[in-house]
Amino acid sequence: MTERKVTFTREQIAAYAEASGDMNPIHLDDEFARSVGLPSLIAHGMLQMGIAATVAGEAAGGPHRLRRLAVRFAGMVVPGDTVTFSAEQVGEGKLEVKAFNQHGEAVLTKSVAEYGTHG
Repeated sequence: MTERKVTFTREQIAAYAEASGDMNPIHLDDEFARSVGLPSLIAHGMLQMGIAATVAGEAAGGPHRLRRLAVRFAGMVVPGDTVTFSAEQVGEGKLEVKAFNQHGEAVLTKSVAEYGTHG
């Protein structure tokens, strides 16, 4: 099994917003995020998926071997959360991908990666 722990920071989330062009204020402004019912600003789901893809790529023997990645966003990630991402072999060319926060709550579910077994 391949595993990586990431503690999300405001700076990381802001940098991802800038790089991705997703400047939605729920990712950048605590006051705005709270005004729409969120606990604070939240990390982008695609930031989480990108980290999951990196872990899956490592488990697959390199990112060039990944063929498919599917995830279900199941929980919010806020600054200060530590998320453990993992990828575990569950069949030929198939990985189960998981992500849990420091409270043991899933933030990604029903997540699977498929990879080429040659090359």
